[in-house]
Amino acid sequence: MNSKKRTIDDNTLSQLLELSRLSSDATDQKTLKSQVDQIVEYFGILSEFDDSENPYDAYPSTAVENLRNDEVVKGLDIPDVKKVTPEFMDGYFRVPKVLGEGA
Repeated sequence: MNSKKRTIDDNTLSQLLELSRLSSDATDQKTLKSQVDQIVEYFGILSEFDDSENPYDAYPSTAVENLRNDEVVKGLDIPDVKKVTPEFMDGYFRVPKVLGEGA
């Protein structure tokens, strides 16, 4: 592990504050610098791990030949759909209200 501890300088910290639209008056600069230094240190730890492996190798690919065929099949007839629920009117199902007032 690299023993050199990385920190940010005051100029970089003030630029970060400006980019994030934070006011240096709104927070303790010393505390904020400490927190940003911890984040930078964490990325230093992460950079020590080998990431040369292709991340997409974790997801197996499927050959086109192994996919199912697209076949049109007959759907349900309206009389059969009406049997599913009594809440069927004008070609639509009535469903419970999900969102409340003001949502």
